[in-house]
Formats: sequence, structure tokens, C-alpha cells
Amino acid sequence: MKIVLATSNLDKVKEIKEYLKGYEIYALSEVVKPFEIVEDGSSFQQNALIKSRAVFAKLKEQGLDNEFIALSDDSGISVDALGGEPGIYSARYFDLDKNGKVCGKNANDANNRAKLISKLKALNLKSSPAHYTACIAISSKFGDYTTHGFMYGEAIKQERGTNGFGYDALFIPDGFTKTLGELDNETKLKISHRSKGLELTNFVLKSLKKNFS
Repeated sequence: MKIVLATSNLDKVKEIKEYLKGYEIYALSEVVKPFEIVEDGSSFQQNALIKSRAVFAKLKEQGLDNEFIALSDDSGISVDALGGEPGIYSARYFDLDKNGKVCGKNANDANNRAKLISKLKALNLKSSPAHYTACIAISSKFGDYTTHGFMYGEAIKQERGTNGFGYDALFIPDGFTKTLGELDNETKLKISHRSKGLELTNFVLKSLKKNFS
């Protein structure tokens, strides 16, 4: 059983490979020509399934469904003071208009963080309770499966640290004084929302591996 990750995000690929050691894992571009997937779901779970199902459909078209499964991740940060923003729009936050609609394709990690900082400053807040969510979805010839992982802490209005991506430099996990951007990779791997979701996914993978032929 081989795993294709439904992402072109090299940071996510690296993190997932580090956690799911013992499995043969491939980035999307190594097996299937990358294609656009419209993530129009209203939850992390819906978007994760949209991605894993789309990639598995491509695998099936190429006759690889008896060899591969598709694994996707949809994750983001939700800040309490901002009513849960950016949530499922974490990767596209900069492109989100005042009505909550995505308009444009200019978002990147830097300007997403800048927008979050500006939102906190506008409320005269130095920080706010926040949490990360990760939904891991698997699509295979045996069906679809999902798991969730969470990490709680606070979002701050000043970037600290460069070890990471996304909003890592703005998030301090509960029980720590450093941001994710300041923590070492080993520590981050133990506490991250993605790791917690992947830990539960391990049970699904072990079961699938037994039934794979």
C-alpha cells in the first residue's frame, strides 16, 4: 500500500512524512500531474474529503487504485476574538473580503499573518485565545475516512521565530512561552494538531494495510 499526499505544500509533505514513518509516501506531483481542486466545503472535514476524493479519482483513472490510497490534510487557525477567523480560509485569509468571500489569488503566508496582526491591533488586543484544527482524510478502494486533531493556545500580534510556516510565528501553544516558530521541530511534532490527527489516522492505515492486495 502506497500513499499519495493530496498537496503541493512541501512543508506539509515533509511534516507528514516525518510522522508516518514506515509507509511509502509520495507527493502529489510524483504520481499524478497536479491539478486544481476547488475547496468549496464549509468545514475542514468537507474540504479534506474534497481533496482526497479528487486525487483518488485521478489514481483510479490511471489504474493505480489497487496500489495507492490518497491522503489529504485541511487545517487552519481559528482566533476567538475574530469570531473564529480565519478558520477554513487560513491559507486564503488575505484574499477574504469584508463579506467573507474569497476574491483574488494573492494570499501567501506573509500577508496572511499581516492581516491577522492588523485585525488584532484594530481591536487593541495583544493576543487572543485561538486553536488549530487539522482534518486528515483518506480515500481508498475501501471507502473514505477522516480524523481530527486540535492544538490550543493563543494568537499574538507580533511575529516571533522563523522555524515553521503559516501562522506558526504568531501562535503560542498552551503550556509554552515560545511560539511554534521558536520551538524545535521535535517538540512541534509532538504537540501539533496535524500530528494528533495523524496519530488517529495510523489506526486507519494499519487496518487498510491488512486488507490491501
